[in-house]
Amino acid sequence: MTAAAREPGVPSGLSVLLEAVLNVGSELELRSTLQHLVDSAVALTGARHGVLGVLDPGHGGLVEAVGTGDAEPTLPPDEAPGAVVHEPGVLAVPIHVQQTVFGRLRLTGEPSRAHPSGFTGDDLDLLRVLATQAGIAIGNARLYETAKQRERWIEGAAAVTTALLTGRPGDALTTVAERARLLADAAAGVVLQPTESGGMEIVAASTADAPDSLIGATIRPGTAVLAQLLSGEPVFIDDSATDPRMTTEVRSRFGPSMMLPLQAGGKLIGTLALPRSPGSRPYTSVDHLLATQFASQAALALVLADAQAGRERLAVFEDRDRIARDLHDLVVQRLFATGMMLESTQRRAQVGDVRDTLAHAVDELESTIQEVRTTIFALQQPPADAPTTFRGKVLRETAGAAAILGFAPSVHFTGPVETALSGPVQGHLLTNLRRALATASRRTEISRIDVTVDSATPLPDGRPGVRLTVADDGTRDDGGSATTVTWQSPH
Repeated sequence: MTAAAREPGVPSGLSVLLEAVLNVGSELELRSTLQHLVDSAVALTGARHGVLGVLDPGHGGLVEAVGTGDAEPTLPPDEAPGAVVHEPGVLAVPIHVQQTVFGRLRLTGEPSRAHPSGFTGDDLDLLRVLATQAGIAIGNARLYETAKQRERWIEGAAAVTTALLTGRPGDALTTVAERARLLADAAAGVVLQPTESGGMEIVAASTADAPDSLIGATIRPGTAVLAQLLSGEPVFIDDSATDPRMTTEVRSRFGPSMMLPLQAGGKLIGTLALPRSPGSRPYTSVDHLLATQFASQAALALVLADAQAGRERLAVFEDRDRIARDLHDLVVQRLFATGMMLESTQRRAQVGDVRDTLAHAVDELESTIQEVRTTIFALQQPPADAPTTFRGKVLRETAGAAAILGFAPSVHFTGPVETALSGPVQGHLLTNLRRALATASRRTEISRIDVTVDSATPLPDGRPGVRLTVADDGTRDDGGSATTVTWQSPH
């Protein structure tokens, strides 16, 4: 039914047009505005079906389609976006937003007995007026949506910068991938870095499920897309599964994608890829711009965070070196001098009790010196790295036990433990040490544990070997105390 001949009681074409214009301009949310436009056009002209195709202003392709009814909204691919179509069963007009074709509104219907000519010239005029007013409303809604979208990306970039510079995240690249995935409404966020063979490999990934399945996927050397990525150029892909430039084995799992350089100060850190699921709406030119700006900000934050972490590590190393020097130059030397004084006094002492007391004091000083030297060695190890030396591994085990015991076990090394022990022997010793410390931690009234690793004393059969002794003052299950565990092995 056309606007020119409506049944009694139905508002006139002008009233319907005014109502349609008000409906179209009543929303700031873009999707709601588009749906109001299609519904109003159908009501205004009496069409049976309507569809509005939204075009990407940067590329001209169809971004999405909004329609009425249950049918899948589509547009004929051969119709020019800016052309006007007036046929008995088809009426189509472009919608301009700021002199640019935003989309295309297409109505379909069948001529009836009462209106054999189908859509009339009046219908076309009404639709043109509605399209003009809709262009204004859509422009406002699009500006509002773009502003919100830009705000989200800016807030996201700020959040990533704050997270990286405050040192909260455990993996900086995964943090960037996760935040970008959420902002872009992507199926995955991945970071790729150059490989030694000249390709690129996924080193960090964020997905709704099973991100580890993406780790390790590579782009082979020599591909066209790789040349762009390594030169720091962004790559925009309509369909990852069918684009011949894509060579990763996981490309079939995704559709539209953006691949953005993480580059700061002329240094390429890697590439941020944001693929969507197959069949998802393609990224727009606005998406490209905002994501590229985010990637630049994230790359700068990664560089700053790395520099800050380096400064903090350097400060820790310098402080530890200073403490180690102070302990060696001041504490150890004074303890050693005091021990020599006591030994000299012991030799001159005439009373047996005094000699015994002095001998005990000398032993305590020697033990203290050994512990201080062990502490100096521990301070010289990188705090954030796993220990690579055998001494460091022993100290790591005792440090772990200290968290449970509430005090640090005393550790002593005798002989060339680093060079004398083979790898398997070191592993067995650490296992027995771990077992002995766990057993000791379960005893009551324990206040001291002494750990000794001795590689200088031969075994009872005369072979060179290593002896581990773990002594504690805790109470055993049978009520006894002063427990000692000894383990020994050939070198």
